Amino acid sequence: MQTTHICLWSSPRNISTAMMYSFAQRPDTIVFDEPLYAHYLRVTNAEHPGKEETLQSQEQDGERVVQDIILREYNQPVAFFKQMTHHLVELNEDFLLKVSNIIFIRDPKQIISSYAEVIHDVTMRDIGMEKQWTLFNLLSENNHPPVVLDSNEILKDPEKVLGSLCEALQIPFYKEMLHWQPGARKEDGVWAKYWYNNVHRSTGFEKQKTSSRELPGYLEPLYIESKKYYDQLYQHSIKA
Repeated sequence: MQTTHICLWSSPRNISTAMMYSFAQRPDTIVFDEPLYAHYLRVTNAEHPGKEETLQSQEQDGERVVQDIILREYNQPVAFFKQMTHHLVELNEDFLLKVSNIIFIRDPKQIISSYAEVIHDVTMRDIGMEKQWTLFNLLSENNHPPVVLDSNEILKDPEKVLGSLCEALQIPFYKEMLHWQPGARKEDGVWAKYWYNNVHRSTGFEKQKTSSRELPGYLEPLYIESKKYYDQLYQHSIKA
């Protein structure tokens, strides 16, 4: 059996964990939660909640992660990797041409406002939007175009957009992807207690009340800069 490897390259504070839970409902799929997180923390020394726990819980050598986890063959037809775009640091990115890639975007106002509630000094590297645009162009230029997925489009019509996503990935769609049981999953990273409260209460793709939070004024320049990348990517995204 040959495994289809799918990497979801998400901005933070998106519904990427919900996407992981969705794919975990499939009978043919094994899922992984941010396998490059410890690598990212080791390389950047970024201060994140649960940093030491994360470093201890995962392989910290990103090249080993790529070979031993992301590119290995599994006993399931599909392997789904929830990834953060900003975790792609000091890595040979050639492996991206060997997997199916999803660029997972969200309105940067919502990303930045949410992220700032956990980490005050938000940077472009943190939200990964410029990197997403770079990835999109790199993959497209190498005749390996990614699928662009926008979380707001999913929330408009989950069944239609997920169906189109599966078609683009050349895998079957399962209605089971639309719902899951509330609570944590065994695949959750050790950092789940800091970031996953909303998704642990969810049973499907639903808009959170916190989506309308205000953008802090000091982050307005970052929003303006990131919005230009978002707008270009959104043009290529699957629509509801």
